[in-house]
Amino acid sequence: MNDPDFNLLAALDALLAEGSVAGAARRLGLSASAMSRTLSRLRQVTGDPLLVRAGRSMVLTPHAEQIRDRARQTLAEARALLLPAASGLDLRTLRQTFRLRTNEGFVETFGAALVTAAAQAAPEVCLRFVPKPEKSPRSLREDDIDIEVGVLHGMGPEIHLQTLFRDRFIVAVRQGHPLTAQTPVTPERYAACQHVIASRQGKRTGPVDKALAEQGLTRRIAAVTPDFSAALAIAAQSDLVALVPASFFIQKMRGGGGERLQGLRLPVATPEITVSQMWHPRRKADPAHQWLRQLLLTVCRRQAAELHRAAQRTWPAWFR
Repeated sequence: MNDPDFNLLAALDALLAEGSVAGAARRLGLSASAMSRTLSRLRQVTGDPLLVRAGRSMVLTPHAEQIRDRARQTLAEARALLLPAASGLDLRTLRQTFRLRTNEGFVETFGAALVTAAAQAAPEVCLRFVPKPEKSPRSLREDDIDIEVGVLHGMGPEIHLQTLFRDRFIVAVRQGHPLTAQTPVTPERYAACQHVIASRQGKRTGPVDKALAEQGLTRRIAAVTPDFSAALAIAAQSDLVALVPASFFIQKMRGGGGERLQGLRLPVATPEITVSQMWHPRRKADPAHQWLRQLLLTVCRRQAAELHRAAQRTWPAWFR
C-alpha cells in the first residue's frame, strides 16, 4: 500500500500555522533538526517547497497558502474521529481549557453563573475568557478559540451560530441627573444631553443616532470608552448619559456596582440586541464542545430570563 504517513498531517498543520520551522517545533515539542527533517519529507510527498526563504524569515508558498485552512480542518476532523462518543464523555474527569472570546460586559453579566455551572458538572474544566480586539472569523478558523460570543457580524458563511438571548439598550445616568426630574424622557431632552458610549473600535454612531436622525435630532458624543463598565463609571460621576444593555445594567445594580446610577427607558425605538454563540464546523461533532455549547445556552437563557424578570419588577417603565 502506498498510503501517505498521516503523522505528517500534524506537522504540516503546525508548519503552515507558524510559518517557521522553529515555531512548529515548539508547538509539537520537537527539536528544530527533527522538524527540519519532517519539512523535507513533507516537501517530497506534496511536491512543493511549502516554506521558502524571504530575507531572514520564511514565507509560505502559494500552494501552502491554499492548503493551510484545509490542513487544519482535516487534522481537527481526524482527531474528532478518535474521540469517544458523546454518551461516553465523562465530565467528572474531563480536563480541558475552553477558550471563549467575549466582551467584558458578557463576562461581568454571565461569567460567574457560567463558571459555577461548569465547575459543578466538570470540576477539572477551565473556562478561559479571551478579549475581543476585533470582530472577525479568523480566530475560529485558525482554532485559536473554541467559541465566540457576541452579535453576529460578517463571521463568514461556514460559521455555525445559535442565539443565546436577546437584550435591549437602556439609558443610565447618575442619581439626581436632570433627566430623572421628568419621565418618561423625551427624544428632545435625551438628544440635548452630552453622551458617553462604549465602542472597542471607537465608533461614535449607531442605531440610536439613526433613530434620532429620523426625528431631526442629533446627540453630542462627549466620550467614547472601550467597554460598558467604563461608560457607567463616567456617567456615575458626571452629567454624561450612558447607553448600556439592560442585562448588564441590572446585573451591576444587583451586584452593588450601580448604587449611584439610575436606569431610564431609551426614548427612541432601536432593534433588539441578539447575542449568539458561534463556532467553526470542525468542532460540531466534538462531544466536549457539544457539552460546552449546551451549557452556554442553558446558563445564558436562564440568567437572561432572571434578569428580565427582575427588571420588570423593579423598573416596569422600561417595558411599557
